[in-house]
Amino acid sequence: MADNNIGGKRLVVGAHYGLRDWLAQRVTAIVMAVYTVILLISFLTASNFSYEGWAGLFSHQWFKLATFVTLMALFFHAWIGVRDVWMDYVKPVAVRLVLQVATILWLVGCAGWAAQILWRV
Repeated sequence: MADNNIGGKRLVVGAHYGLRDWLAQRVTAIVMAVYTVILLISFLTASNFSYEGWAGLFSHQWFKLATFVTLMALFFHAWIGVRDVWMDYVKPVAVRLVLQVATILWLVGCAGWAAQILWRV
């Protein structure tokens, strides 16, 4: 048995995403939680429960920006999770690459659609 895999000469392989991705998912989760609290407070203190009231809430630039930042956090959070699933369970490299590219394209498309919706109001 080879002794070169112990101590300082240990062979370490992999993408080394662990801590960075774990921290990114925690930060994006906090961003989404803070936005949820803001949205709940805005909703519960509102007096106009109609389309006009909802559109009025989203007519403020700061609220559009907060919503967009939260959506970007959601998309990044989703990317990390889905990428990890593809890397863990899809072994053929070509299939995994196709799935990762499709996921990226889908999330970028969702981000563009979200921006279009938010700034249309």
